[in-house]
Amino acid sequence: MPHSSSELAASPVAIAGATFADLTLGDVDQPYRIFLYRPARPAPPEGWPVLYLTDGNACFATAVDAQKVQMSYPSGTNICDGVIVAIGYPSDEAYDPVRRSWDLSPPPGRTYPPFFPDTPDVRTGGGADFLSAIEDELKSWVEKQVPIDRSRQSLFGHSFGGLFVLHALFTRPRAFRRWIAASPAIFWEDAAILVTERAFLERADVPPGLELHLSAGQYESERCIAPFHKGRPDEGQRLARALETRIVEYARAMAERWEALPALAGVGRFEEYAGENHMSVLPVAVNRAVQIAFRQEM
Repeated sequence: MPHSSSELAASPVAIAGATFADLTLGDVDQPYRIFLYRPARPAPPEGWPVLYLTDGNACFATAVDAQKVQMSYPSGTNICDGVIVAIGYPSDEAYDPVRRSWDLSPPPGRTYPPFFPDTPDVRTGGGADFLSAIEDELKSWVEKQVPIDRSRQSLFGHSFGGLFVLHALFTRPRAFRRWIAASPAIFWEDAAILVTERAFLERADVPPGLELHLSAGQYESERCIAPFHKGRPDEGQRLARALETRIVEYARAMAERWEALPALAGVGRFEEYAGENHMSVLPVAVNRAVQIAFRQEM
């Protein structure tokens, strides 16, 4: 007699082709959780293209699903197989707010009150160390696990992660070829990242084939909050915050600056996602990152 569903023991769900390892990188005492997806079939002679993701706990499964679905129909999607590396933390939560505040924010950084009572102060400014850990340690570890095409490496980040992508691009532009910054917190700490951008543009150190994709949700604009926030008691606070962060406006302006420079024409672009806010935009942006990183090349 068949068992009823209530009698069956629940089993954890596994993602085929995916593993994780807790690694200590750089001078940080606490380990990072590195999620790794590798295709089942043999790698091409040049190795696999690879997409690195920040906020790995929140992004990894979405990226793997998006990649698997689209690469199964390459003539319709133009997506090829590849490796996904997501950098997260040993936690079942989507985010570790204290650690990501340090890791993903550019130096010099500042100190802020704790997120929660009886917890440490929040420190920012660890982005340079985090980038060095990726470049000097994590990439070599990944290449020991799976063959990688070093000429086809992409980096994605959202919010603070998007800010980190920009910092990494402006300071080590040869670390990756395709840079995907979703809802980047350009406004953060008096928009200091714009000073770093200016120095990068003055150096004119742009490797061949570099791509920058900036994006944000419609409801991240200084002019447009989500319909479900209108009429609520905190509507005024949200409007004031939108005027401060100006995520759409900052990102669009950066893309326009790049397009206005003859040496960078066509290198940077901005995309606005209709109907999305700062958090709902994440799966949409991750899917676009997959499409950019694993775009088939002739």
